[in-house]
Amino acid sequence: MAHYDRLTALDASFFHLENVETPMHVGAVTTFEGAPFIDGSGRFKLAEVRRLVDSRLHLIPRFRKRLMTVPFDQGRPIWVDDDRFDIAFHVRLTALPNPGTREQLLALAARVQTQLLDRTRPLWELWFVDGLEDGRVGLIQKTHHALVDGVSGVDVATVLLDFTRETNPVSSPEWIAEPSPESGRLLADSLLERVSEPTEIVRSIRSAVRAPHRALERATQLRRAVSSFVGGDTMVQPTSLNVPVGSRRRIEGVSVSLADIKVIRNALGGTVNDVVLAGVAGALRRLFESRGEEVSSGLLRVLCPVSVRADSEHMQLGNRVSAMFVDLPIGVEDARERLAAVCVTTIDLKESEQAVGAAFLLDLTQYAAPTLLDLAARLVARQAVVHLVVTNVPGPQVPLYCMGARMIEAYPVVPLSRNLSLGIAVLSYCGHLQFGLNVDPDAFQDLDLFAAALEESFAELTKCALESDVAIDEE
Repeated sequence: MAHYDRLTALDASFFHLENVETPMHVGAVTTFEGAPFIDGSGRFKLAEVRRLVDSRLHLIPRFRKRLMTVPFDQGRPIWVDDDRFDIAFHVRLTALPNPGTREQLLALAARVQTQLLDRTRPLWELWFVDGLEDGRVGLIQKTHHALVDGVSGVDVATVLLDFTRETNPVSSPEWIAEPSPESGRLLADSLLERVSEPTEIVRSIRSAVRAPHRALERATQLRRAVSSFVGGDTMVQPTSLNVPVGSRRRIEGVSVSLADIKVIRNALGGTVNDVVLAGVAGALRRLFESRGEEVSSGLLRVLCPVSVRADSEHMQLGNRVSAMFVDLPIGVEDARERLAAVCVTTIDLKESEQAVGAAFLLDLTQYAAPTLLDLAARLVARQAVVHLVVTNVPGPQVPLYCMGARMIEAYPVVPLSRNLSLGIAVLSYCGHLQFGLNVDPDAFQDLDLFAAALEESFAELTKCALESDVAIDEE
């Protein structure tokens, strides 16, 4: 039986969730210094940029692969070389009327993000944007969620970009597309694979019999983790955030000093991620108050993706994530108490190993038939399991460069699903936490208010931290 580079069940779920209203690609809106991209005649060096990107694609081979489906949906799709790969289709140039403003760039990015990626080609696009104010160049990135998660997305960025102004040459071997399998052969191998997969479960049982103490310890750990993941109230009461979304999008970016986040953490406790969640909770409290919604005893459940990518899986694409479900205490008025409540919640979740339970359940889906996965993904999308998604991805704290141009800022974009009108993605880069806010503007009409509330919430936490330090000094 041939070995295929097949989508995992989690990767495939992003295809099952995708439709015109909810494209399932992740992305970012980035700005660079502009001068290094412009030649002596004032033209953008598009051909040179394409050569640079093309020369590095051998380091991320899936960026030259397209998806091939199994006949009659009898297996998850596989990655095959795109024999008509054309770098010009994936690296594009557009422009704004000079001087293009930040608001115009974000509006353009929102329009680009609404368009589905072409599934007959490799699932990524880079849109360079010329004509920005202050001589800057923009970059709008789109990569299907089936191809990358947050951590592997950062890995890809560090391959395509440089850590110095000097563009490091990469020896690029000649690429020759390997032929795709015949449909009949793929179908036969997929059916055989499905029949043989249960033997892996039998093998695990035999291993448990041979090493009962180790198996019992692992089983106990998984029982606690899975109980935490599926126990309690799995459904949530919908809020004004949880309404059906359409195909329009609006994107906004908010930048918070990482130094301020560390001041808060050191003075008030918790982790950087705890501080991020507490800041988001404060902003959501302000948002709901402005909407006239009850917050006094409120909790909002957020899905926080958790990377389970091992060090040995560096530069491997696809999704290696689990999840934690964190109840944000928006009913707590005091910022200090709000952060303390978040810390208690996340400590409990870590001790219960909820993310391990989620990963275990996701692994079990590897053995499910594709049609069942399709049905399960669509059912989950229609249920009120969480109120929103908040994903926090660590990035490099040193400048990155493209063509010798320094990357100034990068706001990540996470996709919306059927009943989530707000998505929050956070990327740490070069001393800042950069929040990418993605909404359906018809369902979420007060994005400016929420962006301001986010800044106010972190400013309030910083003020509390500085006052706490003063109090300690005075004692």
